[in-house]
Amino acid sequence: MVITPASPLRSLPQIAPLKVPGIADAGAGFQSVLQDAIHNVESFRKDADTKVSAFLSGESDEVHDVVMATQKAELSFELFQGVRNKVVQAYQEIMRMQL
Repeated sequence: MVITPASPLRSLPQIAPLKVPGIADAGAGFQSVLQDAIHNVESFRKDADTKVSAFLSGESDEVHDVVMATQKAELSFELFQGVRNKVVQAYQEIMRMQL
Protein backbone atom coordinates (compact mmCIF):
# COMPACT_ATOMS: atom_id res chain seq x y z
CA MET A 1 0.00 0.00 0.00
CA VAL A 2 1.42 3.33 -1.09
CA ILE A 3 0.44 6.51 0.72
CA THR A 4 0.93 9.67 -1.29
CA PRO A 5 1.87 12.76 0.68
CA ALA A 6 -0.55 15.64 0.81
CA SER A 7 0.25 18.51 -1.45
CA PRO A 8 2.00 21.39 0.33
CA LEU A 9 -0.11 24.38 1.22
CA ARG A 10 0.42 27.42 -0.89
CA SER A 11 1.56 30.44 1.02
CA LEU A 12 -1.19 32.60 2.40
CA PRO A 13 -1.19 36.33 1.71
CA GLN A 14 -0.22 38.59 4.56
CA ILE A 15 -3.13 40.36 6.22
CA ALA A 16 -2.54 44.01 6.96
CA PRO A 17 -3.17 45.05 10.58
CA LEU A 18 -6.44 46.79 11.25
CA LYS A 19 -6.00 50.53 11.69
CA VAL A 20 -8.71 52.32 13.60
CA PRO A 21 -8.43 56.11 13.87
CA GLY A 22 -7.84 57.29 17.41
CA ILE A 23 -7.00 53.81 18.73
CA ALA A 24 -3.45 53.65 17.40
CA ASP A 25 -1.95 55.32 20.47
CA ALA A 26 -4.22 53.67 23.04
CA GLY A 27 -1.33 51.76 24.61
CA ALA A 28 0.79 54.87 24.97
CA GLY A 29 -2.19 56.81 26.33
CA PHE A 30 -2.94 54.15 28.93
CA GLN A 31 0.71 54.05 29.95
CA SER A 32 0.85 57.81 30.47
CA VAL A 33 -2.40 57.80 32.47
CA LEU A 34 -1.04 55.01 34.65
CA GLN A 35 2.27 56.80 35.20
CA ASP A 36 0.47 60.04 36.10
CA ALA A 37 -1.68 58.18 38.61
CA ILE A 38 1.37 56.57 40.20
CA HIS A 39 3.13 59.94 40.42
CA ASN A 40 0.05 61.55 42.01
CA VAL A 41 -0.25 58.81 44.64
CA GLU A 42 3.46 59.10 45.38
CA SER A 43 3.29 62.90 45.70
CA PHE A 44 0.37 62.63 48.15
CA ARG A 45 2.38 60.12 50.20
CA LYS A 46 5.46 62.35 50.24
CA ASP A 47 3.35 65.37 51.24
CA ALA A 48 1.82 63.38 54.09
CA ASP A 49 5.25 62.18 55.24
CA THR A 50 6.57 65.74 55.20
CA LYS A 51 3.63 67.08 57.22
CA VAL A 52 3.79 64.24 59.75
CA SER A 53 7.53 64.70 60.30
CA ALA A 54 7.09 68.49 60.61
CA PHE A 55 4.33 67.97 63.19
CA LEU A 56 6.35 65.44 65.17
CA SER A 57 9.44 67.65 65.20
CA GLY A 58 7.41 70.60 66.49
CA GLU A 59 7.80 72.76 63.38
CA SER A 60 4.03 72.77 62.81
CA ASP A 61 1.12 72.72 65.23
CA GLU A 62 -1.61 72.27 62.59
CA VAL A 63 -3.09 68.87 63.39
CA HIS A 64 -5.82 69.21 60.80
CA ASP A 65 -3.26 69.67 58.00
CA VAL A 66 -1.55 66.44 59.04
CA VAL A 67 -4.83 64.54 59.19
CA MET A 68 -5.99 65.91 55.83
CA ALA A 69 -2.68 65.04 54.15
CA THR A 70 -2.64 61.50 55.53
CA GLN A 71 -6.28 60.92 54.58
CA LYS A 72 -5.66 62.26 51.08
CA ALA A 73 -2.68 59.92 50.69
CA GLU A 74 -4.65 56.96 52.02
CA LEU A 75 -7.69 57.60 49.83
CA SER A 76 -5.61 58.12 46.69
CA PHE A 77 -3.77 54.86 47.36
CA GLU A 78 -7.03 52.97 47.94
CA LEU A 79 -8.51 54.38 44.74
CA PHE A 80 -5.40 53.48 42.76
CA GLN A 81 -5.40 49.98 44.25
CA GLY A 82 -9.07 49.54 43.34
CA VAL A 83 -8.43 50.61 39.75
CA ARG A 84 -5.43 48.29 39.56
CA ASN A 85 -7.53 45.40 40.83
CA LYS A 86 -10.20 46.09 38.19
CA VAL A 87 -7.57 46.21 35.42
CA VAL A 88 -6.06 42.92 36.57
CA GLN A 89 -9.52 41.38 36.80
CA ALA A 90 -10.36 42.54 33.27
CA TYR A 91 -7.04 41.17 31.97
CA GLN A 92 -7.69 37.80 33.61
CA GLU A 93 -11.20 37.71 32.14
CA ILE A 94 -9.81 38.41 28.65
CA MET A 95 -7.20 35.67 29.07
CA ARG A 96 -9.96 33.18 29.98
CA MET A 97 -11.85 33.90 26.76
CA GLN A 98 -11.76 31.16 24.19
CA LEU A 99 -11.23 31.99 20.57
